[in-house]
Amino acid sequence: MRSLAPAAALLCAASLLAPITHAQSDLHLIPMPRQIADVQVVSVSSVSVLCPGCTAQDAFTAADLLQTLKNRGVPSGRGLRIVLHRLSRYPDPSFTPAMRAEGYTIRYASHTLTLTGATSAGLFYAAQTAKQMIERLPSGLVLHAAQIHDWPAMRYRGLHDDLSRGPVDTLAFQMKLIRTLAACKINIYSPYFENTQQYASNPLPAPPQGSISAVDARKLVAYAQQYHITVVPEQEAIGHLSNMLLWETYADVAETPHGTVLAPGQPGSIALIDQIFQELAQLYPGPFLHIGGDETYDLGIGRTRSQVDAQGLGAVYIDYLQRIVTSLEPLHRKILFWGDIAQSHPELLKALPQNIKDQIIAVAWGYSPNPHGFLRVLRPYTQAGIPVWVAPSINNYRQVWPNQQLALQDIQEFTYDGQRYGAAGQLNTLWNDDGESLANMNWYGILFGAAAAWQHGEASIAQFQDSFAPVFFADPLGLLNQAQDELANAMTLLHDNKVIAATEGSDGLFWVDPWSPDGQAIAARMRPINSALRLYAEHALTLIAQAKAQEPNLRQPDAISAMDFGARRIDFLGLKFQLADEMAAEYAQAQAELQTLQSDPSAPRPRPSVPALLSDINGVNGRLQAIIDTYSRLRDSFAEQWNKTYQPDGLRPVLEHYDYTIAQWYARVDKVRSAQRQWSQSHSLPPASALGIPSPPQPAPEPPLTPASTPTPQPTPQPAPQPAPASTPVPSPAPTPTPALSPAPHAAPTL
Repeated sequence: MRSLAPAAALLCAASLLAPITHAQSDLHLIPMPRQIADVQVVSVSSVSVLCPGCTAQDAFTAADLLQTLKNRGVPSGRGLRIVLHRLSRYPDPSFTPAMRAEGYTIRYASHTLTLTGATSAGLFYAAQTAKQMIERLPSGLVLHAAQIHDWPAMRYRGLHDDLSRGPVDTLAFQMKLIRTLAACKINIYSPYFENTQQYASNPLPAPPQGSISAVDARKLVAYAQQYHITVVPEQEAIGHLSNMLLWETYADVAETPHGTVLAPGQPGSIALIDQIFQELAQLYPGPFLHIGGDETYDLGIGRTRSQVDAQGLGAVYIDYLQRIVTSLEPLHRKILFWGDIAQSHPELLKALPQNIKDQIIAVAWGYSPNPHGFLRVLRPYTQAGIPVWVAPSINNYRQVWPNQQLALQDIQEFTYDGQRYGAAGQLNTLWNDDGESLANMNWYGILFGAAAAWQHGEASIAQFQDSFAPVFFADPLGLLNQAQDELANAMTLLHDNKVIAATEGSDGLFWVDPWSPDGQAIAARMRPINSALRLYAEHALTLIAQAKAQEPNLRQPDAISAMDFGARRIDFLGLKFQLADEMAAEYAQAQAELQTLQSDPSAPRPRPSVPALLSDINGVNGRLQAIIDTYSRLRDSFAEQWNKTYQPDGLRPVLEHYDYTIAQWYARVDKVRSAQRQWSQSHSLPPASALGIPSPPQPAPEPPLTPASTPTPQPTPQPAPQPAPASTPVPSPAPTPTPALSPAPHAAPTL
């Protein structure tokens, strides 16, 4: 035993282990190992961790394993012995050549769990699996013992983290992210920079309270190395540079004034890229650098117009790419670039010099499921002899909650196609396009990306969904799995009814004014689904509350809080449109009753009265106040969520959006209050249009009759689901069926 603290070397005193019978005997693991046999469940009273002959790296793994179990409430002692071995000291003939780089074995016998790896990485990954094998069930701590042989399907398994669209992680949260990624066997972390890495050579673009300092970059790299994660920085080097090119200093290298793209032909553009990447390489000393290069829409419309007209857009782009790679050659790094532009020019890719092909890796991206597969975006590179990685997405961008139904299908299909067609890596992506995404909402897609990249073949969505809550939240009852399902159903409902597309994301739906012309068109799409949408969200909230009440040892409280917040935003999407329709109907009813009174003063007083209707709209508990109060609560909750993970810069613009929207509704309070005063003074009302209130929605027409004058048969309506007692899971509503999440594997075409 070496390099472990004395207290950790041999943990003392405990009882032996005995097999027990338990209904939940399946392993909940992310990723799922490749080969599992002899599964049994044994009770655990205490644990010791031993690492004979440890290297410094293996000692870190053993100490990390021990500390993690201690943090999870596993007592120290000799009940279960976990022993870490290197293959070189304890040969195992079952180790195959494919397992040597990162593979491992786990064996259980005689109250001992033996972890074996040929490398420090392999042993580390064995320890991550062992952490998940010990679970707290209602009956107590258990070990899901098994004989395991495991190794990864893809050499590079990564997460691409957008740090340039508003949110920029704190160093503390990046470290938590590193630990969580490593626990699921991810080995690449790629922060994305447009202007948020601080450069001594170019200090202007980086916001002081929303960027990564050189000191923090070096700390992150050193921290990640302990967890077998390489930090691969992406600095956009062609497009997506608007926040840099706003500065007058860079006017001479911009394709268009204050645009987004560097001009390839401008003197100084290559020198600027070289200057930045020389500094970047010093901060992040790994084998890769990522130069971006996607969505270069401005290219050829400004300074390079004549060049593009003469040579073609593809030729100009690929020439510039080649010049950048050549300028960075002294750094001795593999250069990653996004594949979306160059893939349209396969003949130019094939013509690249071999020395350039040897230095580059194309990252093909596709952020939605593709029924035809992803061969189209991979083949241009495989046929040109250029290495390629795949980049699916967790589909969090511009969404009040990630669209997980789309995300899981995309990750599953694209990663599987990458494995079939020779991609060496996967770079799962998250994006924060409108600056409103919250990091703690993203774990579901992140962890499934890890599972899909490690596991061989098409990753099972159902298997992952079953394992997520027990592994990530320590929720053995799976209530938080059900809550995830409810939120996925809600987002699917919005997607399938074309509501998200109409607002370019559910964030847009959250802000849209339901009484504006656009809002009225969207309201028509929302009316059929408002109730079902809210029931999904409210069932999720109930399940979250039940999980917290029934399992006091839940992990990841910030992620649970973010899930709760996401459910409340989804619920408000439906509520806002419901209240807006109800207020329009009430004001129309008040006007109709006014006309009745004016035409026949002796008529009976209507019920509800005009003052009562107006009070329902604008009273102490009126509908306008409900919208204002909900926006206000969500505003404060958003700020709380933001401050858990992000630096300060970027928060204020989102809060200003809340404040502006709340002020709009307060202005309506003032207008309706004026109408209330007008009624009390003159028993008259202004027209609805003067208050900005639209005409109320018309009731749906009666179904047409058949030629036989009998009603057309209608589907049997589903009863509204009711919340279950606190001791039982809440059933999901069934207003519309959710598409299956696990399509059959594609047939593999020939490359």
